[in-house]
Amino acid sequence: MAEHVFIIAEAGVNHNGDLDLALKLVDIAADVGADAVKFQTFKAETLVRKNARKADYQQKTTGNDESQFAMIQRLELDLEAHQRLNQHCKKRGITFLSSAFDLPSIDLLVQMGIKIFKIPSGEITNLPYLRKIGGLGKQVVLSTGMSDMDEIGAALEILTRAGTPRQQICVLHCNTEYPTPMADVNLRAMQTIAHKHRVRIGYSDHTTGIEIPIAAVALGAELIEKHFTLDRNLPGPDHQASLEPAELSAMVTAIRNIELALGEGNKTPSRSELKNREVARRSIVAATAIRQGECFSAENLTVKRPATGLSPMEWDRLLGRTAQRDYAADEEIDG
Repeated sequence: MAEHVFIIAEAGVNHNGDLDLALKLVDIAADVGADAVKFQTFKAETLVRKNARKADYQQKTTGNDESQFAMIQRLELDLEAHQRLNQHCKKRGITFLSSAFDLPSIDLLVQMGIKIFKIPSGEITNLPYLRKIGGLGKQVVLSTGMSDMDEIGAALEILTRAGTPRQQICVLHCNTEYPTPMADVNLRAMQTIAHKHRVRIGYSDHTTGIEIPIAAVALGAELIEKHFTLDRNLPGPDHQASLEPAELSAMVTAIRNIELALGEGNKTPSRSELKNREVARRSIVAATAIRQGECFSAENLTVKRPATGLSPMEWDRLLGRTAQRDYAADEEIDG
């Protein structure tokens, strides 16, 4: 992953099973300056039972006319589609990523040479899945929606025991509700994860708008993941909780500004503000005319801009001393 904040534009299943739409999503992510665009790799038959119900948010966005199995099956991308998307990502200079949701899908991504493996929140308690990912020894991004600190710790233990060093794992704080209510975000939990588990941290966002991922960067997130779509009005389970292209662009720009603004932490005058120091600060000057031999006092001294003379921090040292020459009112006092 990059040294700067790594931004994953989450296309997910917002292609609606249409490769042309998926390719357009790659273009959008590349155009706005995201580091990676991420899809989802799965087979409905190995992911969900045929009688499994949809999540509440999926029922709201897609209705109840079909099962979760049927909905997911329509959203599968085959190997050829993955290869086309990967090639297009290389052409556009953006990293292709995908979340594998089953063991054969992990193999497919390994075959494609994927170097970063994103573990979805729903798989954080899937021991065989975690062990397989951990055994690859790749960079791992672990989402933690719906989990607690003990479950995160257990998942990390499996990954590391399987062969992935802890320094190669980035843990994403996440809330798996689409959209996430602001009161449920709990951004401070991201920092708690970092301190307790000694891992790099990031944030996978499902709120509406862009302010929460920006705040996460200010709080130390090294990676941000955010869903986006061509159009929120398109049919499908995730479009309504996704950013449209202009919003995604605004988020990327804001994050880049925030990471610049965070700086390296040492408080020194910046190059841009140094030119203002002389203008904004003050010097000790004569409040009234002062004769040679007269004592400097609070009555005959004052401080005024610019800072071209003796600093007001020398005030106490100057009081009571005798003037070595005459001073006109408003004239700078010599040191």
